[in-house]
Amino acid sequence: SLWFKQIKAFQKNFNVLMVDLRGHGKSKDFLKAFCSYRFTMDDVSRDIVEVMDHEQIDKAHFVGLSLGSIIIRHLAEVIPERISSLIMGGAVINFSVKSRTLVKVGNFFKLILPYMWLYKLLVLAVMPRKSNKESRILFIREAKKIGQKEFLRWYKLVSDMNPLLKFMRKKELTIPTLYIMGEHDYLFLKPVREIVEHHKKSILKVIENCGHVCNVEAPERFNNLCINFMKKHSLLIEQRNN
Repeated sequence: SLWFKQIKAFQKNFNVLMVDLRGHGKSKDFLKAFCSYRFTMDDVSRDIVEVMDHEQIDKAHFVGLSLGSIIIRHLAEVIPERISSLIMGGAVINFSVKSRTLVKVGNFFKLILPYMWLYKLLVLAVMPRKSNKESRILFIREAKKIGQKEFLRWYKLVSDMNPLLKFMRKKELTIPTLYIMGEHDYLFLKPVREIVEHHKKSILKVIENCGHVCNVEAPERFNNLCINFMKKHSLLIEQRNN
């Protein structure tokens, strides 16, 4: 649902595979059989690898947004040989003091407040501007579909992620990586700027007058950046193979 402004543009240039993560979309019923099951980032990554294997996809470009950016960054550790390039929109590579405070407050209230109250507060904190309204509505609408149990599983996964993010920041990727960030993504833009300064294979593009969910708020700009980057690295791979 978060990619509806990208699908047509991407399909004109690439074979596109959309994955419903655990608890999302048509994968929601899968989790009902595991009511007490707590999953890890390795489990989520394994799901994606199994989908690739099932579809007989040897190598692909990966595009992830927000939490999805963490997942595909983790995949770069698990299956680097199967990744042509990484594109991370609204990338989360570090939790600032404000972010950590939000997570701690959420942890305190998550069993007291209805989960949608908590989620709305978190979404408002990440996307506070009037221009972010469409993104807020979209995130909240999809969270309602996920349900409380699945939401709390994902929330627990995110709240325990600091050690993983620290490791990712320290390790430089050899895979071509494009970060696409909104100018007003005040929680997550600064750490991305810092990491790109030291990582040779990484590029940062900042979209003006845009917030965290840059693919929704500036779809044409986001799509052009993604397509040009993937085409460039598809061509380089083809040239190396020849």
